Amino acid sequence: MPSRPPVRPPGTRGRGAWRGYVYVLPAFLVYVAFAVLPALHTAYLSLFEWDGVTLGEWVGLGNYQEILQDSVLRRSVFNALVLVVFFSFVPIALGLAMTGLLARYRRPGMGAYRFLFMLPQVIPLVAVGVTWRWLYGDDGLVNQAFRTVGLDGVTRAWLGDFDAALVAVGLVGTWVLSGLCMMLFLSGVQKVDPSLYEAARLDGAGPVREFVSVTLPHLRGELAVAMTVTTVAALASFDIVYVTTNGGPGEQTTVPGLLVYRLAFSEGKVGLAAALAVVLGCLILAIVYLINRLSRTET
Repeated sequence: MPSRPPVRPPGTRGRGAWRGYVYVLPAFLVYVAFAVLPALHTAYLSLFEWDGVTLGEWVGLGNYQEILQDSVLRRSVFNALVLVVFFSFVPIALGLAMTGLLARYRRPGMGAYRFLFMLPQVIPLVAVGVTWRWLYGDDGLVNQAFRTVGLDGVTRAWLGDFDAALVAVGLVGTWVLSGLCMMLFLSGVQKVDPSLYEAARLDGAGPVREFVSVTLPHLRGELAVAMTVTTVAALASFDIVYVTTNGGPGEQTTVPGLLVYRLAFSEGKVGLAAALAVVLGCLILAIVYLINRLSRTET
């Protein structure tokens, strides 16, 4: 006769689940105190016209209406979307290319490769901005390299040029985030069964075919993480832009993060800054949600 499962005494069912909730309660309270409540308070402030000192005046959705009508505010959102290309799409493409080159065969010095490509993640972004501001200068390394190969007509003050400033800032983000993407993809490659590569090579697959058919399908989760991290870095960018161009020339490189800082602490428009922060937060959440939906594996 099969033994019957033990019967729990009354009142003990679900006690283990409640114990699990108790364990995560401190972390949940910290999250609510330092993330949820400040976000709700920011949304509340966005409904007022307030200078941060005197009594605020209720304006309802007036600040949001001003965001839609103000060309500078709309331009800042557009600039942030342009930076998504350089902070997200280009680094992911470069990371995939470097992963394809480094993961097919084991090469000596892989530790050195990882250190060099991850170095931008270790350096503070303020130091990165100062370094690239020097590199982009009139006598910086970039212009010197062009003069060396006879392309004197290409040289310019990159961060002060109306047509090139945003691209120049975006390339800094590309340099910073490409190594991170590569490291994510290299870690994902480690879980691929080596027999799949051997089978692909026996079938006559070349490096490109092997990468597309074997490696890329196994990097779906890492691609989602990379797209989420880099997209948030682009939309919430502040450090690099502030140090390199401070939003100039004109408003060519102004981004929402920089504009929130200016409105709140320089111009005394805390309510408008809060509204822009809410719009930026909603945009980030929408894009991250879309990325997660697109990357979700069909079951």
